[in-house]
Amino acid sequence: MEQSLRGKSKPKGPAPGTPTPAIDDLTANPPSAPETPSYPSRKVVRRIMLGLVLAMLTSMLTNSIIGTALPTIMGELGGQDRLAWVATAALLTMTASTPVWGKLSDIWGRKLLFQIALGVFIVASLAAGFAQNINWLIAARALQGLGVGGLATLPNIILGDVVSPRERGRYSGLIGMVFGVSTVLGPLVGGFLVDSPLGWRWCFLITVPLAVVAFAVIQFMFRMPFTPRRKAPIDWLGAALIFSAASTAIVLLSLGGTQIPWNSPAAYAMGIGTVLLTVAAILVERRAAEPIIPTRLFRNRTFVLASAGSVTVGMMMFGLIIYMPQYLQMVHGMSPTVSGLMTLPLVGCFLVTSIGSGFAISGSGRWKAYPVVGMVLCVLGFTVLTMAQYDPGLTTVVVGQMLVGLGFGLNMQILLLATQSSLPVEDMASGTASVTFFRNLGGAMGVAAFGAVMVGRLNNALADAMTAARAELEADVAAGTDSGADELTVGLEQAAESAQGSPELVHSLPDPIREVVVHAFDHAMQGVFVAGVPIAACGLIAVTFMKGVPLRGGGPARAEK
Repeated sequence: MEQSLRGKSKPKGPAPGTPTPAIDDLTANPPSAPETPSYPSRKVVRRIMLGLVLAMLTSMLTNSIIGTALPTIMGELGGQDRLAWVATAALLTMTASTPVWGKLSDIWGRKLLFQIALGVFIVASLAAGFAQNINWLIAARALQGLGVGGLATLPNIILGDVVSPRERGRYSGLIGMVFGVSTVLGPLVGGFLVDSPLGWRWCFLITVPLAVVAFAVIQFMFRMPFTPRRKAPIDWLGAALIFSAASTAIVLLSLGGTQIPWNSPAAYAMGIGTVLLTVAAILVERRAAEPIIPTRLFRNRTFVLASAGSVTVGMMMFGLIIYMPQYLQMVHGMSPTVSGLMTLPLVGCFLVTSIGSGFAISGSGRWKAYPVVGMVLCVLGFTVLTMAQYDPGLTTVVVGQMLVGLGFGLNMQILLLATQSSLPVEDMASGTASVTFFRNLGGAMGVAAFGAVMVGRLNNALADAMTAARAELEADVAAGTDSGADELTVGLEQAAESAQGSPELVHSLPDPIREVVVHAFDHAMQGVFVAGVPIAACGLIAVTFMKGVPLRGGGPARAEK
């Protein structure tokens, strides 16, 4: 099994202040390993972090860049009916492969798996950059998501190997920072590249040099003794079942209610298939010698509640990041670049609390209060956002985003740290990968759930407007007058499909029709914000019942209630 980096010299005696065990205790229960392993110096850790941060930045930047470039890409490659698959393919393989990367790193080694993930990502980015048709691009995006699954998971596992749980907070904040920076930079860089002579292909190719540098940094800076467990059995059947169950669920959640009606044989088949594959995966994992997700993890209270909290964080975070720019563009007529800048309050507050809480936890070892306060802030933030409909000045949008961003920063990495500290060393990689898996799955669920709410309310609002216009037209006919209801009725019928198109298409509609469609979008987005409140409340319940055991390492700390 892979071991953490050790110092060159072994400690000659117990650390000052450590009680000396009695001779009888040592004889009856001989220690199998040192209680406090030494870790590499901060200088060495910073060098390793450079490679990890570069790799994560490249992978996350790819996902945030593509949203701005998609209209141009589809215009050149065609296949508008498969647009959703360009994003869904990467999300699917990224989420479904997450636990597999974690387990394989236990068997083949962190460094090797991390470099394999980088290699897959580089090859896929080149393939996407040179795509000649939409099917080629979708296949490249699926392969890219496979690499991103490793790059999103392994840095936290490697961090757990080289840094004590207490010190881990100060570095995990940097990982949160990467997420925030990539979220802001993605739309800006994507818009610049699409409008420049370089074109949309460089939205994929631009990440290749960064990934190559990250590969080199890991190769020369990351030194970790490891003996491959060549005879260790790999649970390929369990991996296939987990991957299939997650993939089926993500496809259903991503396409349900849009391309696939919820009340349809295809939706029922995928729902039943997800349940059957999940049950089969559980049965296989219970009997596997080296399970991908050990079922014993679910006997750990911290792991279960942290996973539940991570699902809610993923739902809120991905849902808000996807639909907030759309709200600002559709309802307030902002350009993609300006709408991206309007998410700065969310990202900025996320960075502040992510980094700040990491350093605070490193000093005290106590973490319980942070996710609880964070979830309360998320509840308040989504509550404030529900009032955006009555605030044309967007003050509530800014304040709501700030509150939610503060909440995200107090939860995302801390839940992962708490899980790592509560698990034995042999389960650390699987536990880390599993929590990340549940967060990504929550993201897919959030995008689907918020999308279903938005589309449902949008269609209902347009249907109500159509009914009102027809009633007014009938009244005009009966009275022999002309109030313009005829033109409005015909325009709304033609705008039904345009309402789910691009913001440019919506704002090019005639004034009376555009006002109705924009009002319908405003109404639809209020439903999205309202849906965030109970999700945040569920997250609050989960983190409240977590046991606040102090993080290992550093000085003594008192357990929290």
